[in-house]
Amino acid sequence: MKFSSTEKKDLLKAWLAISVAFAILTTQGFTISSFLTNFVMSAFTVGIAFLLHELGHKYLAQKYRCWAEFRAFDFMLFLAIAMSFFGFIFAAPGAVMIKGNITTSKNGKISAMGPLVNLALAVAFLGLFYLGIFTKLTFFGFYINSFIALFNMLPFWEFDGAKIFAWNKAVYASMVAAGLLFVAFAYSAF
Repeated sequence: MKFSSTEKKDLLKAWLAISVAFAILTTQGFTISSFLTNFVMSAFTVGIAFLLHELGHKYLAQKYRCWAEFRAFDFMLFLAIAMSFFGFIFAAPGAVMIKGNITTSKNGKISAMGPLVNLALAVAFLGLFYLGIFTKLTFFGFYINSFIALFNMLPFWEFDGAKIFAWNKAVYASMVAAGLLFVAFAYSAF
C-alpha cells in the first residue's frame, strides 16, 4: 500500500483522538493512571479497529488501481472527544477517499472490506479471550469490533452498509446477521 505524508498524519491523528475519546469514556473516578491504562486499552482495541477498518478499504481500492487515501474529519474528532465527557461517543473519525473507475460492484466490495476486517478482528479477540490472554482487553476488543462492524452496516448516508446493500443484498444480510450475532453474544456475556 502507498501512503502520503498527509495520510500518515491523518491516520495517526484520528487513531490518537479516538483512543483519547474512548479512554475518557471508560475512565471512572478519573486518575492519571486509570486514564493512561484506558488509553492504552483503547489504542489497542478501538484504535486498531478503526485503523485496520480504514486500511481494509484502502487496500482493496488500491488493488482495483484506484487512488485511495484516508482523510481525518477534524471536527468529528473534536466532537468525539467532547462527547466522551458526557458519557457517549459518535465517532466518525474520517474516511478513505477513493478516485478511479468504481462500479457498484467494486464500491460494494471495497465498502465490505472494513466491516469484514472488524468481524475478523472480533473473532481473533474472542479467541484470545478464551485462551485467557488479557481477558478484559480482549473481550473489549471483541465487543468494540463487533459493534463497529454492525454500526457500519447501516444502509443509508455514506455508511458502508448503503454501498454493500446496493451491490449485493445477500452479502449485506449475511454481514448484518454476523454483526448482530456477535453483538448479542457480547451483551449476553457481560
